[in-house]
Amino acid sequence: MSLNRRTLIASGAALAAPFVHAQERPVLRFAWWGGASRHQATLAALKVFEQRHGVRVKAEYMGFNGYLERLTTQIAGRSEPDVMQINWAWLAMFSKRGNGFTDLSGLARELALDQFGDDDLAYGRVAGRLNALPISFSARIFLWNQTAFQRAGLALPQTWQQLFAAGPAFRARLGDGAYPLDGELYDMILLSQSYIQQKHGTPFVDPARPRVAMSPAAALEWVQVYKRLIAEHVATPLPLRASLGGAEKPTEQQPDWVAGRWAGNYTWDSVIGLRASTLAPGEKLALGTFPTLPGARDSGLFGRPTVMYAVGRNCRQPALAARLVNFLLTDPEAARLLGRTRGLPSAKGALAVLQQAGGLPPLELAAHDQIQAQRDAGRLIRPAPLFEHARFQKFMREVFETVAYHKTTEGEAARRLVAEGNALLQRIQ
Repeated sequence: MSLNRRTLIASGAALAAPFVHAQERPVLRFAWWGGASRHQATLAALKVFEQRHGVRVKAEYMGFNGYLERLTTQIAGRSEPDVMQINWAWLAMFSKRGNGFTDLSGLARELALDQFGDDDLAYGRVAGRLNALPISFSARIFLWNQTAFQRAGLALPQTWQQLFAAGPAFRARLGDGAYPLDGELYDMILLSQSYIQQKHGTPFVDPARPRVAMSPAAALEWVQVYKRLIAEHVATPLPLRASLGGAEKPTEQQPDWVAGRWAGNYTWDSVIGLRASTLAPGEKLALGTFPTLPGARDSGLFGRPTVMYAVGRNCRQPALAARLVNFLLTDPEAARLLGRTRGLPSAKGALAVLQQAGGLPPLELAAHDQIQAQRDAGRLIRPAPLFEHARFQKFMREVFETVAYHKTTEGEAARRLVAEGNALLQRIQ
């Protein structure tokens, strides 16, 4: 063989070697939804993981619309991603018996589970199997426009009595278009449920069994509390919100919120930044006290993981997938890159990294501390995943819509919530 030919073959082999090596790198599929900032931060973190572990991560990301439908099709076809971002409530849809995802308990060597509290881990367990790990935790809070309340000559509400009294006061002092509280239908459903949970000691859905936990009398009062919020001018009515561009139009996009005519919001702590972003200059937000009835043992505060990571049941490289999950949740460099794009981290070390770096918004930290105090005191009872099941949500909203539009009586709505709610929970389960 000539020297030139040997040189050519050697050169070709040298060029091919990196290509072959690249082709042989393990590949993981990772799916998530979000906006531009979440996508950019996640892609940057994935590059670090790929470099450290000699892995290629195929990123499958999109907006929220259509994500659940795509994931449902993939899981049904056993072609789901290796690692996926999920909503907590989806555990009840995809893993009724705890076998819908890989059991992370068997991958404990790859996971820093000591970074999470027992309550955090409990949210990811189904039938004794650890199906998912929480990325962050979110719960309902009151956000008040302190400036608007000053215009109304009122202190921020701290009790249920003060909250209900604020409605007539706002109407009398600031006009019919001024409301102390805004929220979508689901927000008001949850707020009303909190009152009933404090008074009767039970949420709507039993956390342990697929059944309605409220008595017929409690369900009736639930409907009545919702109606009272609207009738007494405390909360913006559903028909009004629908006439202003859509019943589910976010609060921060409502001109009346921007201008300070709607002076409060009952919402997730994870959206504080969004609500604050559109307020007119001079309007100041404050975190409110969560009202509690005297003698209540349960705060009725609704909280659950904001989003979670799960490993697909059909994943062929579960240990490697678990390493990716652990990196995204607990690695200091990943924490710096991801920041608050999925909320304040549940992992202790990742949260400490952000705290030490500084720059965390004081209002978000205050809300985090308020929620954590309720959890530490055992006053935030873990809700039933079935409560946020898509089919059950649709049913519950439909019943309260008939109330909002005066198409049914309080008694008929309460009857449906109990009877039809029980039947639907049994079908879902």
